[in-house]
Amino acid sequence: MSAQEVVTFGPSLSITRMTEHDLLEVVEIEQLSALSAWGWDAYHKELQSPEDVIMLVARTETADSTLNHEHAVAGFIVSRLVADELHINNVAIRPEVRRKGIAAQLLKAVLREGRRNGARLAFLEVRAGNAAAQGLYRRCGFQVTGRRPHYYNQPAEDALLMSLLLETSP
Repeated sequence: MSAQEVVTFGPSLSITRMTEHDLLEVVEIEQLSALSAWGWDAYHKELQSPEDVIMLVARTETADSTLNHEHAVAGFIVSRLVADELHINNVAIRPEVRRKGIAAQLLKAVLREGRRNGARLAFLEVRAGNAAAQGLYRRCGFQVTGRRPHYYNQPAEDALLMSLLLETSP
């Protein structure tokens, strides 16, 4: 996906590359989602490595959106390519638009991009107690392949390591 490319999912959702202009909303969503805090500086630094990061945002585009304004960032995903592995670092959706398939569309888009860039394996860590996220990842083909004790802080919790073998593009 090029910086200007937009992937549209129906009349109300599009997915594009994250830009610096999205970072305030991304950080807001992060704070609303109980993610391990990265903050503006960390996301900005990741944006400076376009050759090995895939950072996407989902935007709503309907006037009657449950978000406060049109074209708002509804969610985001941040991943990094390391050799032939795609590490998915963060996925978050605004609370008021969760359970509408936005996270699944972001995940599918980042997996396509990873595959296109030579990734053969995708993996992520998820809180052991986050059943909703685990369900999403399982529906997208991920399987639990390990456990990382005491991985998360605030609150302290184990992480499940989940991975997915990606088919290489012909």
